[in-house]
Amino acid sequence: MKKRVVVTGIGFVTPLGTGSYEIYGRFLKGENGVRKITRFDTEGFSSKIAGEVDFDEEAFIPKKEARKMDNFIKYAIAASEIAIEDSKLKIEETNADKIGVLVGSGIGGLNYIEQQYKTLLERGPRRVSPFFIPSVIINLASGAVSIRLGAKGPNSSVVTACATGTNSIGDAFKIIQRGDAIAMIAGGCEAAITPLAVAGFSQMKALSTRNDEPEKASRPFDKDRDGFVIGEGAGVLILEELEHALNRGAKIYAEIVGYGMSGDAYHITAPAEDGDGARRAMEAAIRDAGITPDMVDYINAHGTSTYYNDKIETKAIKDLFKEHAYKLKINSTKSMTGHLLGGAGGLEAGILALTLYTGKAHPTRNLENKDPECDLDYLSGGAEEINPDYGMSNSFGFGGTNATLLMKSFKG
Repeated sequence: MKKRVVVTGIGFVTPLGTGSYEIYGRFLKGENGVRKITRFDTEGFSSKIAGEVDFDEEAFIPKKEARKMDNFIKYAIAASEIAIEDSKLKIEETNADKIGVLVGSGIGGLNYIEQQYKTLLERGPRRVSPFFIPSVIINLASGAVSIRLGAKGPNSSVVTACATGTNSIGDAFKIIQRGDAIAMIAGGCEAAITPLAVAGFSQMKALSTRNDEPEKASRPFDKDRDGFVIGEGAGVLILEELEHALNRGAKIYAEIVGYGMSGDAYHITAPAEDGDGARRAMEAAIRDAGITPDMVDYINAHGTSTYYNDKIETKAIKDLFKEHAYKLKINSTKSMTGHLLGGAGGLEAGILALTLYTGKAHPTRNLENKDPECDLDYLSGGAEEINPDYGMSNSFGFGGTNATLLMKSFKG
């Protein structure tokens, strides 16, 4: 018999702040974390804006250790520690081998790679850090978290571009469901606001160039959207087997009931024009949960603010949900933080759990002139009390990889 899996802890490192439940209040108010880039000189760059994290790393990691790791690992550690504290889950010798970690990143340690390559060119190979490799490889997000917290259970990392966080949580859900762990620390992280990443995305014409109005640049489903805003951070959830959570009196935010994946088999960066892959991922999550589409009340959309994603995601929703699509409440977290890439799915899964827990859904910012092809209810008027029973979170990545999580309001 499959185990039931619940969310008992949430940790956020975002452009809107670092914390847990309390950060959700900023999303409900529609606050915005997009600003002009401060990490490097943007002279010559077409896009000069980002959702940067204002992060006190010494609150989580000693300075000596912090020098040995890229920011994506630091964000993963901080979000995981916050989530563990929120959940009040104790990791001890008696249970450590049944508590695992599955935290992924889409890009990994690009900032450290750029720094060390400069060192190689300017100062020679003997000046490259001996910590270079473990500072940049993606599985060190999970590795560092497990070392810090003492979690000795299943340990892995997912790399599926912008679907990474969602796949990580979905895979962790399945690990608990089949009985291979009693709890998992799961999510995504990213720290790719670097010259090379911004230049690369800019050359693809993927980024917004609304540089004079940073807070208005990420505008999902709006007719005047001109690309996504790069963001950074991490979102980590504590997933727990239901009986274990109940036995220790844990706070339960929501129950995970479905997980779906699909591939477009279409293009290296563009989503399939018919939305078939996105539709099949949502459909698979619904089938996994054993419910019908009309039971879903709310969707935290991938909602990137790019021309193709927003209209194709909308089409996929309408193709799957039919007339019920117009009853759905939909929003985009990226309208306030930019796109956290591999960290987005972790953040948005946390937002989904909090929406089910509080009954309140945050607004989609900057939706001032709705695209005629995006004609659903995206909560553009502000936060709403929606009290959903079932909600889902979508994440779609380069290479045509699609992932959907389905959660249920927990009523015991």
